[in-house]
Amino acid sequence: MNSDRREVDRHKKQVISLAVLADEDTNWRPSSYNYQLGGCRVSLEFPVAKLLDYEADWESLEQSTNPFSIVVMAHLRTKATNRNPESRLQWKLSLVRSLFERGYDREYILGLFRFIDWVMVLPEELANNFKTELRSYEEVNRMRYVTSIERLAKAEGIQEGIQEGIEQGILQNARDSVIEVLETRFGEVPGSIVEVVNQLDESAVLKMLHKRAIAIPSVAEFEQLLSSIASQE
Repeated sequence: MNSDRREVDRHKKQVISLAVLADEDTNWRPSSYNYQLGGCRVSLEFPVAKLLDYEADWESLEQSTNPFSIVVMAHLRTKATNRNPESRLQWKLSLVRSLFERGYDREYILGLFRFIDWVMVLPEELANNFKTELRSYEEVNRMRYVTSIERLAKAEGIQEGIQEGIEQGILQNARDSVIEVLETRFGEVPGSIVEVVNQLDESAVLKMLHKRAIAIPSVAEFEQLLSSIASQE
């Protein structure tokens, strides 16, 4: 909610809050946020987009030219191939090829390739097979973009450096979200809590803390929760 207010202040326009749920629990669909304290009540209702729902509408995703459809397909097929790297390789190749078939411009192609390559991680041997198939695709179709993509991957270290950087960015966003919820509910957050949260590097733990921060009765109890987590490590 603080971020919404900041966007209104910055751009002088109304904004919406939308929850994109990428989890695997079909029944988890939070659509509101509220709390009350000292006679003050804050409430927010927001629309929800559950990525799992799009699995049943796969054909529409394949036919869509909306760039976000590629993002959704990459997410769904990454989840579906957690234990089948060979299948993930084939889906990764299919999705990258579709970038060209959909007629996207250069900026979209390179940006979407970054996402696909980051999320659909392959074992080293299959990653090399992916590069080989990509080169073959270029030779058959004379697609200069493929060469650009390969050069981009080498220059930016998509297989290693960029992946690590993006993961760190996601973790930091998760940390910031936990602190922001606490600030919204309780005002100033003790520096000791901020320090501990900023040292956490497990997304599952940060996700749990974000949920607890929304409902926990006090900062003191949240600090106790952090202490219990630290004692388990």
